[in-house]
Amino acid sequence: MFTYLLLALTIGLAALSIWLMYRASRKPLADLVFTAVFAAFLALFIYLYGMWVFLSVYLKYVFGILFLLSTAWFFIRRKVTLRARPIWMKFIFTILLGIASVLYFTGTTGVPRTVELDFPLKKGRYFVLQGGKGLPTNIFHFSLRGAIYAMDIVKLNKYGNRANTVFSRNLEDYAIFGDTIYSPCAGKVVRAYGDNPDNIPPNMNRGPKNTNMVVIEGEDYIVFMGHLKRGSIMVKEGDIVKMGQPLGCVGNSGFSTEPHLHIQVHSIEKDKPWYASPPLYIRFNGKTYLLNEMIREKNL
Repeated sequence: MFTYLLLALTIGLAALSIWLMYRASRKPLADLVFTAVFAAFLALFIYLYGMWVFLSVYLKYVFGILFLLSTAWFFIRRKVTLRARPIWMKFIFTILLGIASVLYFTGTTGVPRTVELDFPLKKGRYFVLQGGKGLPTNIFHFSLRGAIYAMDIVKLNKYGNRANTVFSRNLEDYAIFGDTIYSPCAGKVVRAYGDNPDNIPPNMNRGPKNTNMVVIEGEDYIVFMGHLKRGSIMVKEGDIVKMGQPLGCVGNSGFSTEPHLHIQVHSIEKDKPWYASPPLYIRFNGKTYLLNEMIREKNL
């Protein structure tokens, strides 16, 4: 299953970076430098992009500590020799990993237009499962029409996981399933639908046109929230809502493999559907969030 593959890749690459840093200290001079640099960039890459949440986000911090210890060991026991070895492969991969690490923060979309919203979930610790400034951090949404700044948000349980197991077919096992969604802004409800059934993970055959949703028109933007739970919608089309007003509950309807809240925002342009208008990068309560970042109550 894809979830287990991503988790295995995360743990495997993390272990490889620690092992490479440990081994680097006994290599020839040029190889020593490039192996250590490559290990550092690999560690940074997997720290930023790794799917730790499938097991526990706390493992990310354990890995960071272990890598720092391996780096300290590198400086303690390094022994330089002058024997030369080819290093061009390490050089290429180091450059690629370095670019990916920089793009995690900068993205590929330039300086985005932003919108200020209230965070729509209120109880617990949440996590950005997908999000960012375009490629490479938001690769799935980037492939959709205009959704380059969309976010998928899950909730963390006390173990730092988004579900009771690595992957569960029981919707109730997911910490976010059934969480109340509150309006992130004041505005008018222009679309509200909640009769589609929730998928049993990982089935998402019903596709994007079968998503339960609430769409709110603000002063100069449209907020779309999707994958809501069947029968949970608390508003109807034409309602005027206030910021913080309950809208519905998180579910797993439509094009979704597991329960989460999908949210995206677009500016309003005359004679254009909302999804074809320019996307906006979301700021929740004055702070932006990237892939794999936690959204804590104290930050809101």
